[in-house]
Amino acid sequence: MSEQPESQTFDAIVVGAGHNGLVTAAYLARGGMKTLLLEARSHVGGTAASESFGGATVNICNCDHLTFRTTPVISELGLAAHGLEYIDVEPAQHNMAWDGTQASASWSHHHDLETTLQSLAASFPDEVDNYRRYVKAASPAISMIFDAASEPPTLAGLTKLALRKRLAGTPTLLRWSRRSAADVLRSFFTTPAITGPGALTGPMVWGISPEFEGSGLGALTHAMRHVGTVGRPVGGSGQVTETLLASFIAAGGSIRTDSPVASISCDGDAVRGVSLTDGTGFDAPVVVSACNPHDTFLKWLTNPPAKADDLIRRWRNVPHDEGYESKIDAILTAPPVLKGHHRPLGPTTVIAPSLSDIDRGYHLMQRGEILDRPGMLVNVPTLLDPTMAPEGRHVFSLEALFTPYGFRGPDGAGWADPNRHGAEPRRWLEAFAELCEPGFLDSIVEWRAMTPAVYESAFHLPAGHATSFAGGPLAAFRNPNPELTKYETAVDGLYLTGAATFPGAGVWGASGRNCATVILAHRS
Repeated sequence: MSEQPESQTFDAIVVGAGHNGLVTAAYLARGGMKTLLLEARSHVGGTAASESFGGATVNICNCDHLTFRTTPVISELGLAAHGLEYIDVEPAQHNMAWDGTQASASWSHHHDLETTLQSLAASFPDEVDNYRRYVKAASPAISMIFDAASEPPTLAGLTKLALRKRLAGTPTLLRWSRRSAADVLRSFFTTPAITGPGALTGPMVWGISPEFEGSGLGALTHAMRHVGTVGRPVGGSGQVTETLLASFIAAGGSIRTDSPVASISCDGDAVRGVSLTDGTGFDAPVVVSACNPHDTFLKWLTNPPAKADDLIRRWRNVPHDEGYESKIDAILTAPPVLKGHHRPLGPTTVIAPSLSDIDRGYHLMQRGEILDRPGMLVNVPTLLDPTMAPEGRHVFSLEALFTPYGFRGPDGAGWADPNRHGAEPRRWLEAFAELCEPGFLDSIVEWRAMTPAVYESAFHLPAGHATSFAGGPLAAFRNPNPELTKYETAVDGLYLTGAATFPGAGVWGASGRNCATVILAHRS
């Protein structure tokens, strides 16, 4: 899809039509700025999109949205009027550890705390009081994080927020941010089916060991489901990005797809515009990069002013991490059933290694190796949303963590497989099948593996990894790269948004809104 702009001159150009780029562009257009959105791929949305596979709709990444629904983006951009509709996921999540396969070794998150405690009581009665104590400590901190993410972070703003909430949540933020997530979880729980999923959905998703000091806010994730509500867009995750695009177009914005960027040019101290690889050029006094900062500053930025020398030097010394997440999409004739379980796999089931195995997996990953039983997030989206597949078929999703871009494999070939059906991804399917009643593997009609190598080649993510900001609002004031928290750069008119900027990764959209807020404030 490509709508050709009428003019080569704009008020603002946004590079990258992932969900944060779309959010920024929509706000700028609604703010009266003549805005051009450029996307290298043929479709918008990046890894927040959905696409067709095997006659069904599959999500590029996992389909559970929580943080996005805590922002005002949906209402402010009128996404419901453009067709965005959510299904509340209840239970919000199932949790189990690899060392247990029976119903007694699992429990469920519900948005309602008391219902969650009932689930825990059925399997782990000794942990009920511990969980209540944990949620009491964690929930105010989560509310602070959600509120802080809704505006560009400043010390004055965070102080006002803390005072408005009468400091509730501040002690937890301060204490936990200095500890490791594993330490925090162990201070409340002893059961691997609680500590493991808590570390998986926090530090493991961030790509780090839960034993790392400073990872403690990653232990908040269990309680997040009691503060926010998990939901899925009807028709797949990509409905968010499609409705964001519709909002942008309705506000007068212009979109150009299949348009990879070659350079971001400067004139004196200020940005001048953007040139594409086909030689087409566009001028604008405001350019927003919703892409990897390394590409922005080290690959695309040309003739930068002298005052940007420090910025460029810093980013030359910022290592770019390699990807570590993979996802299997499969089309099934029947949904799988876990042994000893009668509950459906509509909500995501987290299958977690122990804390020690997650730490071991992190170190294996540095050597290009993968745990025998990696962390998994598994669901069957069609059990909650039948519109995603034809009658008689189901979509199966399995995310596998700590599956590194640098994976070597026993034969040294790594991810090299033209059919994307390598022995390693198939091993994850087989490991999951061991937890299921017979027939799961036979039910697979077609499947594919989205590895870090695929994310690099198909989604322009260097080494299959999207640089992401992590650590919460306190990290915004300890970050050595201020452009990640202030959204503006040393080049006048050049801004950043996206996963690399505050508040961070996942389908959140807050950084896109915050970036637009800064730009529109400068313009007024």
